[in-house]
Amino acid sequence: MEERFDYAKAVEELEAIAQKVEDPQTGIDDIDKYILRTEELIKACRAYLRGARERLEEMDTNI
Repeated sequence: MEERFDYAKAVEELEAIAQKVEDPQTGIDDIDKYILRTEELIKACRAYLRGARERLEEMDTNI
C-alpha cells in the first residue's frame, strides 16, 4: 500500500534540512545528500499542490 503524502511533514523536513545545511559543521558530502533530498521533497510538494489546485478547480466548476 502506498503511503499518503504528508505536505506538512515534507515542509518540516525541508526546514530541518535548511538548518543542517546552514550549520558550519555539516560536511560537503552531507550537503550534497541534503540537496538531492530537497529536490525530491520540492517535486513532491509541487505535485501535491498542483493536485489540490486541480481538485479545487473541479469542485468550483461543478457548483
